[in-house]
Amino acid sequence: MKTPNSSSRAVCAALFLGAFCHATARGEEKPARGAGKPITVYVGTYTGGESKGIYRLELNPTTGELKQLGATGGVTNPSFLAIHPSQRFLYAVGEVTDFNGGKGGGVSALSIDPKSGELTLLNQQSSIGGGPCHLVVDKLGKNVLAANYGGGSVCVLPIGEDGRLAKASSFVQHKGSSVDPKRQEAPHAHSINLDAANRFAFAADLGLDKVLVYRFDAQQGKLTPNDPPAARVKPGSGPRHFAFHPDGRHAYVINEMSCTVTAFDYNADKGMLEPIQTIATLPRPVERGDSTAEVQVHPSGKFLYGSNRGHNSIASFAIDPDTGKLTALGNQSTEGKMPRNFGIDPTGSFLLAANQDSGTIVVFRIDPETGKLTPTGHKIDVPKPVCVKFLKG
Repeated sequence: MKTPNSSSRAVCAALFLGAFCHATARGEEKPARGAGKPITVYVGTYTGGESKGIYRLELNPTTGELKQLGATGGVTNPSFLAIHPSQRFLYAVGEVTDFNGGKGGGVSALSIDPKSGELTLLNQQSSIGGGPCHLVVDKLGKNVLAANYGGGSVCVLPIGEDGRLAKASSFVQHKGSSVDPKRQEAPHAHSINLDAANRFAFAADLGLDKVLVYRFDAQQGKLTPNDPPAARVKPGSGPRHFAFHPDGRHAYVINEMSCTVTAFDYNADKGMLEPIQTIATLPRPVERGDSTAEVQVHPSGKFLYGSNRGHNSIASFAIDPDTGKLTALGNQSTEGKMPRNFGIDPTGSFLLAANQDSGTIVVFRIDPETGKLTPTGHKIDVPKPVCVKFLKG
């Protein structure tokens, strides 16, 4: 075999450099060595119109490009999703007020094909209360906990070995109201979450201006009021979604009506939340049509993000590692209308914003040092997207 002489090597190098520069000038991305395995993404939607149900996407973990793989029907308004710790099952609310001829909404169990990620409907159960809008699977994978916005209640549905749901083992009806006669005339449970120890459940209730706290028994699937039973936010705030910091010492609730985030100190032994700060999610005063939706802490624990509807942006905050308090970093347009839930991929590299009214999922790259969001140029059309969840590899 002949060895190329120095002039031949120089010509080859020049040709490679020229091709690379030409590709860069066209805005093409340089292929990454050892690119990771594509990440399966599930999107919950409101059905009706063009939406077919739960959409399955594929995320390129290097570039942020999205590819649509398919959709699964059989569930009406599967607006919010949760994935079982085993990654074998997915659960979806059915955001309706009438389920199988009875009052209340529904919760569906679906199996996940381990190779393709395709979903197959297993069974459905009533959430007892109307309009379920949020759910989680407990850390042991034994129960689904759901929040009913319309009914102002929460419930627990046991999970069988085969992933199917049993009838509710616990149901709690919230009571009361708050200061806004139009939005807070009654309880409206908007989310339910669990602490890292799986001992306490937290239900943010927009209608009560409270985050209600329950002791949770995973073995029995039971909720009982904690002592104290709730943490309060400023009247008229409308708490919506809730997130823990990875340190387990702090938590955050995003307030839909006041467009703020309230930070809490958390006592893990007592299940007690103590408010320490409330900060605006908008760079200007709240206007008619403004409201917030989702809140999430970055896996690194360094940043918090919240979505603003009306302003159509993601608010970014730096988190003080000692106190848990927030410092505003700015707002990034979601490049769409009415951002609902968003998802941060398991690597912490990308944020996917679900723009409900414009029917798009838009991908942003997250700077690991500054928390800044930068548009990748990648987006995909999904009708009425609400919730974004990732299958972990």
